[in-house]
Amino acid sequence: MSKPKLDHIGVAVEDIDKAIEIYQKLGFKTEAVEDVPAFGVKVAFLPMESGSVELVQPVAEDSAMAKYLERKGQGIHHLCFEVADIRAELKRLEAAGVQLVDKEPRQGAHGTLVAFLHPKSTGGVLIELAQKGASDTHPD
Repeated sequence: MSKPKLDHIGVAVEDIDKAIEIYQKLGFKTEAVEDVPAFGVKVAFLPMESGSVELVQPVAEDSAMAKYLERKGQGIHHLCFEVADIRAELKRLEAAGVQLVDKEPRQGAHGTLVAFLHPKSTGGVLIELAQKGASDTHPD
């Protein structure tokens, strides 16, 4: 990865509407709210000058986010960095010894492909990689 570009900071929330109200009081505007079925969550993006805040609410009781909220409660969940070629970046990181949560990217919000790196390999921080404008099909 060349100079990393922050895409967003993910915040785990129990009630996305209440969380949006709090952030609106802080001056944030909501860009988009959408369901992300692959992860069993609903997300809201609140743009900043550089990147955005992503509020993440579980909508499926068995989702990883629901389990996270049970264990840790609300708060910062992950950092997301934009990459140009997510598959190449995953291969590079795995070869460098980074433990991957996702060996293949999954469909994320806003038509992105996303993959997570395990916190055991990243100093305790869950890191998401995102490739914008990508489809969920694997190239031939």
